[in-house]
Amino acid sequence: MPDRPSPNEGFESLTPDLIIGSVERALDRPMTGLTSPLPSYINRVYELETRDGERFVAKFYRPGRWNDEALSDEHRFVLDCAAHEIPVVAPLELADGKTLGLAGTIRFAVYPKRWGREIEITGDEDYRRLGRLIARVHLAGEERKAPARVVLHPLRSIENDVRSLLDGGFVTSPYQDGFKRICREIIDLGAPLFDGVEMLRLHGDCHVKNFLDRPGEGLMIIDFDDMVTGPPVQDLWMLLPDHAARCRYEMNLLVSGYEEFREFDDRTLRLIEPLRAMRIIYFLSWCSRQKGDYKFRTLFPDWGSDWFWSNEIKDLEQQLVIVRNDLRSGAGNV
Repeated sequence: MPDRPSPNEGFESLTPDLIIGSVERALDRPMTGLTSPLPSYINRVYELETRDGERFVAKFYRPGRWNDEALSDEHRFVLDCAAHEIPVVAPLELADGKTLGLAGTIRFAVYPKRWGREIEITGDEDYRRLGRLIARVHLAGEERKAPARVVLHPLRSIENDVRSLLDGGFVTSPYQDGFKRICREIIDLGAPLFDGVEMLRLHGDCHVKNFLDRPGEGLMIIDFDDMVTGPPVQDLWMLLPDHAARCRYEMNLLVSGYEEFREFDDRTLRLIEPLRAMRIIYFLSWCSRQKGDYKFRTLFPDWGSDWFWSNEIKDLEQQLVIVRNDLRSGAGNV
């Protein structure tokens, strides 16, 4: 599960010498001096090169975000997908036989370099392709548990997120009662909908940027950093262009592709808007854990202010209205 970092933890120690030396020892291969940073806010990711010209990508995990067991759950899931011949980028086995290395106090993994362009959804078949790939991921996901990962359930993950925001003093005083009330109603409305719902290992963050289209090879799914245990519909709804009630056509396409490989429980479509509300709360909690980070403060200077919470509560209230209305009308059954 996520671990809150102490104020002194961070990437300050991650120098080029430490990066190169740690990866060199982990792979037992001499490296050049290349340490080309790649876009990533949460972690630190670098392209490296061996002296014989082979390129690798090393991902250094943000200290305090996941413990070793949770990182191992992620790697095991990706390796299970690879064993099913699902197009993923799996962590390499290091010289010690493990997939997690240590650079000082920072955990890292090494991956082969892969190319691809972000998928553009331009027609019906693109939705079906995405549905097919997600179903295959879920076939691998159902094979075993991920005991150290977040369980996506209102009474588990969101209860914890709300508690950490309130107990940590991140919600300013004028808005604490309103935030608590709205979150309580989201939890109370959402929790019964999860009764009897299948829960399995999921990617957890299935938006279009995490799918690469490789000409001649097809789709690849990347970045399992936010993997969770949860209902399969979680990996479908984030691909919709709007709220569920306005995206029946697109959702039906995703499900039709999904069901070419795996049965889908249509009753779980009513979870989409509660899951959207849960993601808003999760993201607020995630941001609170980054608040001490210099880069975060620079990019989001107003985060946590009265103005910020006023707007966030309005957004949550609007989403709560959608959840209430969908449950009353049955519109969640797309």
